[in-house]
Amino acid sequence: MSYVNELDIKAIVTNALKEDLKTEDITTVSFIPQDKFIKAAVLAKENCIVCGLGVAGLAFRLKNRNIKFKAKVKDGDIVKKGKVLAVISGSARSILSAERVALNFLNLLSGVSTRTRKFVNTVRPYKVKIMDTRKTIPGLRLLEKYAVRIGGGFNHRLSLDEMVLVKDNHLKIIKGYKNLKGIEKVKERYKTELEVKNLRELKEALKLNPDIIMLDNMAIKDIRKAVRLRNSLLPNAYYLPPKLEASGGVTLKNIKKIASLGVEIISVGELTDSPASVDISLEVV
Repeated sequence: MSYVNELDIKAIVTNALKEDLKTEDITTVSFIPQDKFIKAAVLAKENCIVCGLGVAGLAFRLKNRNIKFKAKVKDGDIVKKGKVLAVISGSARSILSAERVALNFLNLLSGVSTRTRKFVNTVRPYKVKIMDTRKTIPGLRLLEKYAVRIGGGFNHRLSLDEMVLVKDNHLKIIKGYKNLKGIEKVKERYKTELEVKNLRELKEALKLNPDIIMLDNMAIKDIRKAVRLRNSLLPNAYYLPPKLEASGGVTLKNIKKIASLGVEIISVGELTDSPASVDISLEVV
């Protein structure tokens, strides 16, 4: 799992196992012999982009280090319904006790990757990046953002200390862009983005020359005008016009139209805030 802190992921999976197994799996302990060993297969029940195999394998190993988890595909692969994603062998008790946690991660992360790929494919003719947001399931941001990358998307801020993003509530408190004191010094240290809601605010933000300007919930006609206005600012050796990011109300139905307008970034909250899980199951052989 590239670009993912393994210690952080181990902590996430450990917490998930504790949540599901406070003391012991009383059903399994009651009826499954301690010395019973089994083989099982992880199956895709629908077409999807696979993501989270490493996390699922970790869930089984944290339950019992002797469980063998062998992936038959890799994260990012496009698989068809019925495909065997992995095979597992080991203690029946341990496999059954870790099954739900492992599948929860696989279902969720494959859902995020599959959804992301649909957005990416829709705008493929255009030079635009599909980005996620911080609208993530609490505690699962690292994994959800990993899944976005596997699906072909890009990550916006991972956390609040990664870049400066001045949003509407910041501006309400300080009463507008004119009171963004010290922004030049801030830009020397951090990548900087300003949010605007209309063309008037865009003109003010352009004067501050941030790296990115977010067009928040702007109508198609206004996005078109915003791109035209930004493009009128010619780059030179000392000046590079900011990139434009469209954000808010983006769906599969309208994203191609937005991409055609000339923005460089489109951020999509639904990639991670309400992902549709993929149906993946574990079947004892």
